[in-house]
Amino acid sequence: MACKFHLNDKVFIITGKDKGKEGIIKKISLKNNKVLLDGLNLVFKHKKSIPSSNIVGGIYKKESWVDISNISHFCIISGKIFVSRIGFIYIKNKKKRYLKYNNMIIK
Repeated sequence: MACKFHLNDKVFIITGKDKGKEGIIKKISLKNNKVLLDGLNLVFKHKKSIPSSNIVGGIYKKESWVDISNISHFCIISGKIFVSRIGFIYIKNKKKRYLKYNNMIIK
């Protein structure tokens, strides 16, 4: 089955603590069915200091993975956001992705 999400796609989070936010896909893990979104799903990472290696410890914010089932493509029509599913269509013998909500081709 083809992956419906590609790098640099704008997506909408439909569940979770960041529900309702838009983001851009930075990395995709097809093995785990997860994506990494730019600036979303931030978690706190506690890092221990290591004086011998000159590594400073502390609490850092880090982007965490989001499951593919928790995101969706979207389209904006007259200022409202509509979540849409993805379909595939052949145009001039090339497979293209399109939004099923309004039949708009995704670049």
